[in-house]
Amino acid sequence: MGELRDTVATLLRATSQLKDILVQDANIRFQAAHPNPLNRFGRKGFSQSDEDGITLELVRRLNLSCGTFAEFGVGNGLENNTIILGGLGWRGFWVGGQELVFDPTPLPRLTYIRDWITRDNVLRHAEAGMAAIGTGAVDLISLDLDGNDIYIAEALLNGGILPKIFIAEYNAKFLPPVKFQIAYNPDHRWGGDDYFGAALQNFVDLFSGFGYALVCCNAYSGANAFFVRKDFSDRFPEVPADIRDIHVPPRYHLYSAYGHKASPRVVETLFS
Repeated sequence: MGELRDTVATLLRATSQLKDILVQDANIRFQAAHPNPLNRFGRKGFSQSDEDGITLELVRRLNLSCGTFAEFGVGNGLENNTIILGGLGWRGFWVGGQELVFDPTPLPRLTYIRDWITRDNVLRHAEAGMAAIGTGAVDLISLDLDGNDIYIAEALLNGGILPKIFIAEYNAKFLPPVKFQIAYNPDHRWGGDDYFGAALQNFVDLFSGFGYALVCCNAYSGANAFFVRKDFSDRFPEVPADIRDIHVPPRYHLYSAYGHKASPRVVETLFS
């Protein structure tokens, strides 16, 4: 009986690995065929899927070196959009409700504020985070809360927090120009269904009012939208003008696994 269980477990692992290989191949083909050429820079490092590669290309085009970042909603800290920037020597802060599995406090250029994020406290946390790392502004913000994202983004923008790059999670189910956003609830918890966040069109409408242009949605998962200030638009001449050619539909949870399991020791070593 034990041998049978081992055989079944081995077959399941092999099937899962084969599925991931097929998914990766499909992702590469989808990425190459997408009407937005900027998608082809997508690569995974510490992000959930291919966001890291897009982030690094935006940073390169904006000539940002050792800049500053803020990320709101980071889970346990091992998988997010700004670890890679911290590894490049950027100063930054994270805000989230979970305990981090690594300790950023030995480095004064990095800090973590643990609290449940609402539109009433996010500006205070942003100001505290900037003060902690010794800056009056940030170059990049990433926002992933599985719920009130558009309300938090609006609070930051209205509060004068205007980074050069803003990454926001969108609800990819809603094809442009369809609009949708959940009702604001400070205690919202994602229930694992499609009731979360806001449509890409809602984010474009919001960010346009603050001088931002949509330049990319990540191809591998269709989860994150990348905005840059319009004064940098000339650095992205290949990006389509039509939002429908930038939107990526939902492609969530395709992988069973991707690479090795994330380790707190790797992150701590990267930052040291």
